[in-house]
Amino acid sequence: MAPVDSGLFDRLERFYDALPRPWARVEEIGSLTLFVREGEGWPYYARPTLGSHTPSAADIMDARRLQRELGVPETFEWIHETAPDLLAIARSAGLDVLLAPLLVLEPAALVPDLPIRGATIRYLDPLAPSFAADMSASRAVNRLGFGAPAYRSSLEMAENTLVIDGAGPPERDAAEPLTDKEADKVRAMLESGDYLTAVAESPTEGILATATSQRVSTVAEIVGVATLPSARNRGYASQLTATLSGRLLASGVDLVLLSAGDDDVARLYTRVGFRRAGTACIAQPAALPL
Repeated sequence: MAPVDSGLFDRLERFYDALPRPWARVEEIGSLTLFVREGEGWPYYARPTLGSHTPSAADIMDARRLQRELGVPETFEWIHETAPDLLAIARSAGLDVLLAPLLVLEPAALVPDLPIRGATIRYLDPLAPSFAADMSASRAVNRLGFGAPAYRSSLEMAENTLVIDGAGPPERDAAEPLTDKEADKVRAMLESGDYLTAVAESPTEGILATATSQRVSTVAEIVGVATLPSARNRGYASQLTATLSGRLLASGVDLVLLSAGDDDVARLYTRVGFRRAGTACIAQPAALPL
């Protein structure tokens, strides 16, 4: 791994602090900032407050109590290089911590758009009549893909894992569709211009892979890269990541990042132009009760 770049991590910390603010309310708990999603949508996290000192175990316990009261997941995220002492503190406060490789794009190393086997890449259009159905299929692919990961990470949270190793189009199509409120929320995010969702789609099998980017100013993160288990090993995830990255660079983004589930997954991204820059810590309660 390259030496710690304080300028890079300062940009990343500002990005992670700014990203949820248009869509969440903020609760301050000691040296932690908890972002609480308003309305429908994927829940956010608690993070060390920008510019503050390292949170204490008491801060974490207070945040967990508030998360339970609010009915939101007890999830914490931070960058290890900017808060190296927090790992031990979080574990002492009853959290399991996934140490996820944090990668940034080397623009000169980005692979070009290449044909992918049996599919084409398109961006979901929030104004299209098919948007709700397309997003429902994309969400189902994401859930099925992460429910049966190609590489098992060191942090297995069985209660949140749907394991269907051979899932394909029938399982995708059987998933519960987005509600009107959920579709409207996602539509608003895409219409803002700060979010993009790209899919790899087969003319015969439908949507087989998906990836999303989320942007603040000139920094963007690629998240939710997933392939339907039955469609793996066709290069969809890699090419979706590369295509999204190229579009972000062309639109003025100069820092593209992503977090991988483990080192095996990280190596896949290095093949399309990313390099390991640090470690993203993602924490949830340990399996055993406190």
